[in-house]
Amino acid sequence: MAADAREQKNTGMSEDPAGAAQESALQFFDTIPFSHLLGIQPTSVGRDEVRGRMDWAPERCTAGGVLHGGALMSFADSLGALCAFLNLPPGASTSTIESKTNFFRAVRGGAVEGISRPLHAGRTTIVVQTDIVDSGGRRVAQVTQTQAVLTASGVGPAGG
Repeated sequence: MAADAREQKNTGMSEDPAGAAQESALQFFDTIPFSHLLGIQPTSVGRDEVRGRMDWAPERCTAGGVLHGGALMSFADSLGALCAFLNLPPGASTSTIESKTNFFRAVRGGAVEGISRPLHAGRTTIVVQTDIVDSGGRRVAQVTQTQAVLTASGVGPAGG
């Protein structure tokens, strides 16, 4: 996902009722064209957990018909960014600054589901873990990413 798409302002969701927070998060997700190109569909959105789905498609595969690792990483990054967005302080934005992926098995059909959960929501960073499972519920990959908390005055609420 492009940095300019990931760096999106929060409209104070941490103080919104659940329905308004979900609506704002989905509006944020709609600003990420690459996620739509990959066919990523958020299925459940909340501060403590974001779930999404991406179907296997030949254009997302390697020459051997295996869902491309880059597609899986982008899937996790998109859901992780949405999870981080839901955990931002009012007026802050976010951008991925680090990501690590472990791959466990190939996906040759069906769909994958991603489950993103915040491991740490701090003043300057948010760490999100995304588990990706196949249609049979078997773990395909696990991604841990760090998101910067950006404010108008710099990183973190006090600019540092």
